Amino acid sequence: MKNLDKWIAAFFLVVTLAYGYSTVTYELLPFERNMVFLPTTLPSGLTIISALLCMLIILTPSQQTSDSDPETEDVGIAKYFEQYEVGQALYLVLAMVAYALALRPIGFLATTTLFLVATGWILGERKLKLMIPIAAFSAFSIWYLVQETLGLYLRPLPWFLS
Repeated sequence: MKNLDKWIAAFFLVVTLAYGYSTVTYELLPFERNMVFLPTTLPSGLTIISALLCMLIILTPSQQTSDSDPETEDVGIAKYFEQYEVGQALYLVLAMVAYALALRPIGFLATTTLFLVATGWILGERKLKLMIPIAAFSAFSIWYLVQETLGLYLRPLPWFLS
């Protein structure tokens, strides 16, 4: 199990390359051909960055822990995953699902603020006096940039207020 990180990185590399292939073969509409920022620009950049990071993980030599003997290191997969915060990861995934479901009825500003505070709490931050203003400012900044700069409408308030 000592090379599990490399196998996971190889899996993500395959997914990344398939994603990159779909961005290369994406057919642009006639009016999109002369745009500065194409629909494939960001996905292409993400493909390059994630492929480089996957290759970095795959090509980096494995590090041996000093308290274990390399010959007797064959432990089960459950023992390998004990060092990770699986519960935290599951709570984060549940928070993402709840965020997606609550986005329309509650509105972008409140939902994003609650999501940022909740995920900060899940990750161990306990300073609510600091988290709430930062989350509210971040949610408002993102909403304003998306609304005014990109011209995409995001419902900022709950359905009964707008």
